[in-house]
Amino acid sequence: MKAKRYMDENKEYIPPEAVAKAAEYGLLLKEKFNRGGTKVGWARANQLKERKPVTSSEIKKIVSYFARHEVDKKGKNFGNDVNPSKGYIAWLLWGGDEGRKWSEGIRSQLLKEQN
Repeated sequence: MKAKRYMDENKEYIPPEAVAKAAEYGLLLKEKFNRGGTKVGWARANQLKERKPVTSSEIKKIVSYFARHEVDKKGKNFGNDVNPSKGYIAWLLWGGDEGRKWSEGIRSQLLKEQN
């Protein structure tokens, strides 16, 4: 089954302050511990930290990231700020729990609008 396309994939959303803070903290941990995330994750973190507009298409990618990486929350040292896991740092780079809630809320809104 092919996924539905959002009506306007270029509609833009400004990340909330809590999402920006989580991404900024992820970047700080990445720098401090020299681990976590990918180039894509680092770029996303900078976008979120700077509260640059995020398109509907990018929202889909953020939602997909969180769906794929939910399992990381079960890993050793997830949530440990003294010795964070790579998965924890990466989760924060994408906006953390706040980013997940925000992106899923927008996705739900977009799906309702197209029906």
